[in-house]
Amino acid sequence: MEQKNKLRIGISIGDINGIGPEVALKTLADPRVLNHLVPVIYASGSMINQLRKSLNLENFSFQQHRSAANLDAKRINVVNCWESEYELTPGTPTKESGQAALSSLRAACLDLKENRIDGLVTAPIDKDNIQAEDFHFPGHTEFLTSYFEAPESLMFLVSEQLRVATVTGHIPLKDVPQKLTPELIILKATILLESLKKDFGILKPRVAILGLNPHAGENGLLGKEEEEIIIPAMRHLKEQGHLVFGPYPADGFFGTGHYKQVDAVLAMFHDQGLIPFKTLAFENGVNFTAGLPIVRTSPDHGTAYDIAGKNLARETSFREALFLASDIIRKRQNVFNNILK
Repeated sequence: MEQKNKLRIGISIGDINGIGPEVALKTLADPRVLNHLVPVIYASGSMINQLRKSLNLENFSFQQHRSAANLDAKRINVVNCWESEYELTPGTPTKESGQAALSSLRAACLDLKENRIDGLVTAPIDKDNIQAEDFHFPGHTEFLTSYFEAPESLMFLVSEQLRVATVTGHIPLKDVPQKLTPELIILKATILLESLKKDFGILKPRVAILGLNPHAGENGLLGKEEEEIIIPAMRHLKEQGHLVFGPYPADGFFGTGHYKQVDAVLAMFHDQGLIPFKTLAFENGVNFTAGLPIVRTSPDHGTAYDIAGKNLARETSFREALFLASDIIRKRQNVFNNILK
């Protein structure tokens, strides 16, 4: 691929004491990555050097920058986001590792907003130690939705085997029934359907919708949410011409392999969708935030403090996130170019 046509993909480093930096560097250590895109790590050169040595990546070289204004299309780029010498304590979250994660994320988002990079892959953060006076969000998804002023967004887990989105995200389980409304389900389903078209090139997507209660409520015996909230929302979506099916009992739906017959699944809450997804696709799954004006992906795992610093983390999910971001950007560009024709 010509150098001028390669996409610039930013990488926020995440919690520096988790496995995020490790899987990022292992991914970029494969020289073939540079044939397809321009990686831009938001961290500090000294920290990347420490990590490179600890992972025995002798041939890992990079170019340091003060900003992403003049990137080297033939090399790994590191944008220095802090002056402090943060101490690496793998496996132990600290105030400093939270500060570094936030500095990296904010710098990457600013460059994304200023069109200095084309997309973003976020390494895992610690949702506790990243909290600050100017950061009160449950996670990346909510922060990015606010930062890029999107009316709403959608947590969307993607793999070759399965695509799962969730109506509700990082909220307590006890709050899910009160949060669910026909309007919210319609909104989230619409974002999902549009993303399948725009970001994945599926012209007439088929979406399965799960029930909330065991056995999808058993005709009201085990709960009224299906009859009063989910089915009315589905009726509206069908009237709009969308191919939506359900509501399905979640256990049987995944147990029988029914997910293989649709393009995506809409779950009602976080664990209902993510437990089967990670069971089936943990090694190669990707978390994609649909509904944003920018493209953001991440690996589908967390900081994994228990194996941080032990050179045990596998980079498969991070590599998939990097290339999925590139694929989605290209698809969006093609859609835009087709509109202009």
